[in-house]
Amino acid sequence: MSELFEMQNKNAETVLLIGVVIRGGEEWQVKDTLDELAQLVESAGAEVKGRFLCRQQKIKAGHYIGTGKAEEIADWIKENPVSMVIFDDDLSPAQGRNLEAALETRVLDRTQLILDIFAQRAHTKEGCLQVELAQHQYLLPRLRNMWTHLERQKGGIGLRGPGETQLEMDRRRIQNLIRTLKRDLELVRTRRTEQRRGRKRHGWMLVSLVGYTNAGKSTLLNRLSGADIWVENQLFATLDPTTRQVNLPNHESTLMTDTVGFIQKLPHHLVDSFKATLEEVVEADLIVHVIDASHPQVDLQVEAVHTVLDEIGGLEKPMLYVFNKIDSEKGRNTAKRLARLYSKSVAVSALTGEGIELLSDELADCLKGHKVTLHLSIPLNEGKLLATLQKSASILEQKYEGASADLLVRVSPQLAAQCRVFEVENTG
Repeated sequence: MSELFEMQNKNAETVLLIGVVIRGGEEWQVKDTLDELAQLVESAGAEVKGRFLCRQQKIKAGHYIGTGKAEEIADWIKENPVSMVIFDDDLSPAQGRNLEAALETRVLDRTQLILDIFAQRAHTKEGCLQVELAQHQYLLPRLRNMWTHLERQKGGIGLRGPGETQLEMDRRRIQNLIRTLKRDLELVRTRRTEQRRGRKRHGWMLVSLVGYTNAGKSTLLNRLSGADIWVENQLFATLDPTTRQVNLPNHESTLMTDTVGFIQKLPHHLVDSFKATLEEVVEADLIVHVIDASHPQVDLQVEAVHTVLDEIGGLEKPMLYVFNKIDSEKGRNTAKRLARLYSKSVAVSALTGEGIELLSDELADCLKGHKVTLHLSIPLNEGKLLATLQKSASILEQKYEGASADLLVRVSPQLAAQCRVFEVENTG
């Protein structure tokens, strides 16, 4: 049994979406991920022309769906031509090949679509490296599908024909590219590690914004920091991480990083490729989980983010939950319900600014344990250390006596270690 929902066709690049409900599965969950897939298609610049919801006993090895379903979809496509068909699940190389033959049109799966969006949105060298690695890791097991036009030239039992030779050459080339990309990304990870160490040495507290894509992380960072990061109401509007200084009400500051958003069914090798970026999360002093409280499937979105955080070791970090978009009635009501589940939480509207002051106070409270108070007497010829304190420490009191500066400061443990030699009295 299947259902077909037709939509208007306005753009040249048109798409038919396919979702599959396996016996024992929840139909509403498949419809929900199809809604998300439609948003991904729009983010990629195409238009959804229709949706096909298939119900079957199990996944078919040959076509993922049954041949009868494939024929039914092919008949619909003949009457409603589309540029491509996109499945909401990953397809094996053989399934993709068989479906393209049966449907006589281009067939993609969810991962291919996400990779295309990432390729569009990556602008920094690091982002491009991470996307390219994920693309090649996805392509490697699918190479055989690309050389089926040479199958008849293979050399029998040993497969010695030119098709197999070209296949092996391509496989080796991509394997070499993957090794090179991994080596380049390892250099990126090393550089990021050094940057984080440098920030911590200079007393900066690090905060990472995480959340489901389109939860409002970039808007929130703009609101807190006064920055002007590009914001768009679409999935994966921003891909490359952005770090900005945020001043807190207790006269202290933190560095806040907006990371890539998460989604349901996030491909594992994408998480692996983006580990250089996601390390910003596990190395942070505090994780701020931004949640779209107005979304109808907010609980599933929270669970999806928790799944990725657990995979990268981020669930063990201190976390502050921010229920965003309370400027809508649904968002406000949902935020009240979620606040009973997560005690360390704040409800805000990043768009209107409601609740931002409360959030700033909560951030200061969460981070206060990360600094110590010292009474220092520092010679004026220690100009570098004094400059570091002026930039990175919270100076509570200061006066100059002769050739030294008498300071009462709040600093990070790392910076405190550099200052101990000049400590007069430990007032903390």
